[in-house]
Amino acid sequence: MTDGSVDVSRRAFLRTAAGATAASAATGTAAAQENGTEGGDGGGGGGGPPDFGGFLDQVGNFDGTTVDATGQDSATVEVGVQANGGAFGFGPPAIHVDNGATVQFEWTGEGGGHNVVSQGEGPLDSGDAVSSAGVNYEHTFEEDGIYPYVCVPHEGLGMKGAIVVGTDYPTVSSGGEGGGGGGGSPQVPSSAKTLGVATSFVMVATLGLAYFFIRYGGDYETPGDQ
Repeated sequence: MTDGSVDVSRRAFLRTAAGATAASAATGTAAAQENGTEGGDGGGGGGGPPDFGGFLDQVGNFDGTTVDATGQDSATVEVGVQANGGAFGFGPPAIHVDNGATVQFEWTGEGGGHNVVSQGEGPLDSGDAVSSAGVNYEHTFEEDGIYPYVCVPHEGLGMKGAIVVGTDYPTVSSGGEGGGGGGGSPQVPSSAKTLGVATSFVMVATLGLAYFFIRYGGDYETPGDQ
């Protein structure tokens, strides 16, 4: 083979190596994006179900569903529905309303005296427990977030609820303030990790072969060289 043929075969090899490396990198990037390891900030509100931080885990009538009452000026939560071994529940225990909406708490008259008080710091406080049926308390929410609350006399029985307000609230996928759980950096799927390792190996091996070929030459030919 002539020197010119060697140069041609080297250039062909380098073009092939560069193409293989670029293809491997592109494949790895696309797979990572598909697996959610790139892009997106994981913010709250629409990024996943609301993160109650385990607050409602022991509530007897909570099945993980947050009732959607958005688009309404007001929504109703019943106080004293059947749950937790008696009329010791809020119905629904979790509800989502718009910022500026009013939530009316309507007592059923069952289960003895109940009240509505924010868990920790919060705006909800209906005062002393009452047992009379009817709308005994209401509150208009003016800030996005998640507002957990309890019936103080029956908190130990699991009489708890939560109001999700607006669009800016912690979600299961993002954690965040007030969620009480699920925080930290997003987890990279194992399939993406494996693909990343394989892609890196292919790139290193290809570049190593290219260096060896350039340094020591070779007798590779492209079609039509003969």
